[in-house]
Amino acid sequence: MLSDKTKLTAKEILEKEFKTGVRGYKQEEVDQYLDLIIKDYEVMHQEYELLLQENMKLKKQLEEQPKKTAQPVQQTPAGTTNFDILKRLSNLEKHVFGSKLYE
Repeated sequence: MLSDKTKLTAKEILEKEFKTGVRGYKQEEVDQYLDLIIKDYEVMHQEYELLLQENMKLKKQLEEQPKKTAQPVQQTPAGTTNFDILKRLSNLEKHVFGSKLYE
């Protein structure tokens, strides 16, 4: 299943014919380069398909999970400043790490 945004298939790249001019490109080099593009394109397409399948599977799992109520966000008490929070963190670090903090 290719996206509507995809304009080329690996087959179309393979079958593309280029006109030659007086000072045109070497046909062998163009063919070799197109072969590399086709291989990369096929790998990309396979990965795309796998990701689509995984996405559908995850969406289905999400739909099957029971709806959990949202947990209320804890708010800091009114009047708490960043300085107060940093001070509390510092005290907690001293309590947890003790003298190791300053070594």
